[in-house]
Amino acid sequence: MAHDSPLRFCLMPPTLPIHPDLDTLRAGGKRAIAQALAAVETRRGQGELVALLDAAAKAGKAHVLGLTGPPGVGKSTLTNALVHRARAAGRTVAVLAVDPSSRRTKGALLGDRARIQTDPEDRGVFVRSMAARDRLGGLSDDAIAAVVLLRAVYDLVIVETVGVGQSEADISLVADTVVLCIQPASGDSLQFMKAGVMELPDIIVVTKADMVEVSRRAASEVAGALSLSGGGEGWRVPVIRLSAASGEGLDAFDLEVDAHRAFLAAEGRRDALRAAQEAKWVEEAIKVRFGTYGLARARGLATTAATPFAREAELAARLTSDQG
Repeated sequence: MAHDSPLRFCLMPPTLPIHPDLDTLRAGGKRAIAQALAAVETRRGQGELVALLDAAAKAGKAHVLGLTGPPGVGKSTLTNALVHRARAAGRTVAVLAVDPSSRRTKGALLGDRARIQTDPEDRGVFVRSMAARDRLGGLSDDAIAAVVLLRAVYDLVIVETVGVGQSEADISLVADTVVLCIQPASGDSLQFMKAGVMELPDIIVVTKADMVEVSRRAASEVAGALSLSGGGEGWRVPVIRLSAASGEGLDAFDLEVDAHRAFLAAEGRRDALRAAQEAKWVEEAIKVRFGTYGLARARGLATTAATPFAREAELAARLTSDQG
């Protein structure tokens, strides 16, 4: 059996309340959200939390923007700029910054969160760090559940991950729009071509556009890599030169995000995307806890649950019972 994971099935301590419905969660402000996310990390599989997560999955209203790319590329600087622009437009926004895990405590090192500057009195912004744990792509099962809760409460959710190379594919488990950030003069574009990552993003951003010549060269290399990857299913992946510090390219970025949102809204694409994501959540959670053998066993089990977190809990309970 695979080692135990943050996917835990334990009894609920009476000291920290679970919010039983989304209306209560939405009305409770940052403290209520923080409590719910704490419960996600300690009470996976408990009935009331399962019901809340499934309700949130069904009611997800936010567009989820996933920012990925190598460390130092400027994801946090871009996140800062996007938060301020969203708030200026009257939209509420939540940020989930998935940080590397401490080897000693397994908690988040909080590097990304420390670089995201917001007004603590602004009730329309929520920022949280979560540890990547043993998932190189940055999205533990707890982080997935956190995104599900946040997107049911806020207008925009930004997920910033630590993934590098092929492990960046984890961001596609939750993001509606995947943004790959590339730094000029770093060799990133060549590395991504080798790793096959060019199939992943919906938008590619070349950061630090103030480095004019090298950023143009990087954008040209990326465009060439995209032409070799063959593209996918009707969406043309744009390449944007952007400087979050100066604001250059941010208007173009917003337009492309809006265009991708409209693309997903057409022909039921977003519903299909999220249904596929939900199925993958269940498989990934079972695989992390029970290993590939447990996943193969789970695939052969019929379940009565029609919602993802209830199905995950039911399968986990049955597999645990079989082991007993």
